[in-house]
Amino acid sequence: MPGRPTRLRFEGWIVGTGTASGTRVVLGHWTRSPFGRFSDVMIERADGHRLLLAPSRRTADFIAATYAFDEVEVTPVVVRVEGRRWEITAGPLELRLTTGRRGLMGRLLRAVPAPLAARPAWTVLTDPPARLLLGVRTRGSAGGGRREWYGALDLLPVVSAGTVYDGRDQGPPAPVLPPVRFGFGSTPRTPSAVRVVTTVAIPRSSGPRPRRCPWSR
Repeated sequence: MPGRPTRLRFEGWIVGTGTASGTRVVLGHWTRSPFGRFSDVMIERADGHRLLLAPSRRTADFIAATYAFDEVEVTPVVVRVEGRRWEITAGPLELRLTTGRRGLMGRLLRAVPAPLAARPAWTVLTDPPARLLLGVRTRGSAGGGRREWYGALDLLPVVSAGTVYDGRDQGPPAPVLPPVRFGFGSTPRTPSAVRVVTTVAIPRSSGPRPRRCPWSR
């Protein structure tokens, strides 16, 4: 009989923004995780090509086993945060953005006790309004028979952003449309920085940890 799944918890921020050129970027900035402190970047170009930029082979393999990509690159992912200003450098990407003041949604999320927001059961209540208001899901299945839950603790709007990809300016920020296709969770349609607790359940019966992806660099 298969055993109970192993649950891994990641705490940090998910930052998503679109661009006028159609390139969409999702940053995971994890302050606490089973892999320590790290950041990763998921990019979907206007032509639909999905790229993962991760700082180590271990994190790249784990993320690629949970989400879907056409290409995976192991490269330093550097994130600098000073107040409301964020600077992200990763492989072919340079992203600078500024967050604005917290709105009503952010204030509501901050009012929820963190231990409650982190419970997977809480997403039964948060998933319907998240789909309706933000265009995202807070619970669902992922790759390799895994399941995921997102508990949101805060939300800040991205009020300005400059994105350079492969040496080309991608134009001013734009809604994250069409939705990115890495996994069910996506990111809010409006460019945002969301503080989250993410729980990933890995089936014990699924065998050994994911090996290196055949399309990885």
